[in-house]
Amino acid sequence: MKLFNTLTRSKETFYPIEEGKIKMYACGPTVYNYFHIGNARTFITFDAMRNYFKYRGYEVILVQNFTDVDDKIIQQASKESMTPEEISLKYIKAYFEDAESLGIQKADIHPRVTENIPEIIAFVEALILKKVAYEMDGDVYFDVSAYPNYGRLSKQSLEELKAGARIEVNENKKNPLDFALWKKAKPGEPYWESPWGKGRPGWHIECSAMAKKYLGDTIDIHGGGGDLTFPHHENEVAQSEALTGKPFANYWLHVGYLNVDNRKMSKSLNNFFTPREISEKYDLEVARFFILSAHYRSPLNFNEESMEAAKQGLERLYNARDTWKYYSDKLPETNLSIDDSTVKLINEYRQRYIEVMDDDFNTADGISVIFELVKTINSLIKEKPGRSVFEEAVSLLQEQCHVLGLLQKNRAEEVMLESEILEMIRMREKARKEKNYAKADEIRDDLKNKGIVLEDTPEGVKWKKR
Repeated sequence: MKLFNTLTRSKETFYPIEEGKIKMYACGPTVYNYFHIGNARTFITFDAMRNYFKYRGYEVILVQNFTDVDDKIIQQASKESMTPEEISLKYIKAYFEDAESLGIQKADIHPRVTENIPEIIAFVEALILKKVAYEMDGDVYFDVSAYPNYGRLSKQSLEELKAGARIEVNENKKNPLDFALWKKAKPGEPYWESPWGKGRPGWHIECSAMAKKYLGDTIDIHGGGGDLTFPHHENEVAQSEALTGKPFANYWLHVGYLNVDNRKMSKSLNNFFTPREISEKYDLEVARFFILSAHYRSPLNFNEESMEAAKQGLERLYNARDTWKYYSDKLPETNLSIDDSTVKLINEYRQRYIEVMDDDFNTADGISVIFELVKTINSLIKEKPGRSVFEEAVSLLQEQCHVLGLLQKNRAEEVMLESEILEMIRMREKARKEKNYAKADEIRDDLKNKGIVLEDTPEGVKWKKR
């Protein structure tokens, strides 16, 4: 298995710290509002990635945090006339609701900043003792100049970072790039007692402290959205490695940007969509399929055309599964044999799926392999293969889609075979020729109720599944 490591900018063979086990930390949301489809791309990616590691036989521990104390939370609390704690609890609850609707399973551990203040304070104290952090008037900063490898993850020198970064002017800082580990409390803000007075954690320190607490000094995989590479993840690396003297994470994985109609999604442009908004028009399994239909590192463009294509693609998979199930249930018991060529065919598709997914978790190519399986099995239907061919095909299709979190629904509507549809169309044409229009309309309505839409064209009657 190979993964593209942001730290080295190359694909590397994956070797876990402990054989058969993987420790993953994925940055979670700041819970001041509903998450949007761009956030969802990251959450879905690491959810499906965990599924795939388990599919390949690994034991996985996934930690995904909630940032539940932050300037944005304080501002939103004021807008909604609630306390910061009430706001964070409201949107943590909303996160789980929306995540479930997208097929995202809970992480093994969902730590919250406010539940880990003692560990964060101890972490900051240790950095001060190592002389890589300093306190100024109740604020504590990490001294970037004391960590020679700063910029290693984002591949920029200190001078480049100083020139390119948007840095808040602060006379208390020794260096413009120094970042806050602990913030002195302002009037009306939540705070905790600390050796430096009343205050609260800076943003970056929380993930380092919680990753260390729940996963240890060095973890296998750390990931998040591409926008977190700098400064968030760069700062995590600096403070963690400055404290322990060990690598913080062996593999850094970053998810590509999601654009809306070819423009970068931005709240300032008001061109973002939440899962709740998308669900008004689409089943959110369609959104999950759309997101996984591209490689996780590639830019992805969200628009109505791409969602409609995803809807049709997902429907094709459901139709294949339901049709194959029909054959596996309805074919006679005597026709149960599965020949060696079919066994070989099924195994080939299983192996091809593993090969492309092992190549940096390439879900786009994984889905392509699934569609090739669908095409191949559908082409065998005319040859009237044994019942077990369809049983094996359904099993493999569900196995591969389960990894991606797809085909999770048991659809209640009746599945019709192509031969049955064509026979009903023939009966309708016969009724029309006999001018029995009531009968023809009855057949058309019956097909429509079963999800089959007819279209009368100069070339004849065409049909499609709705």
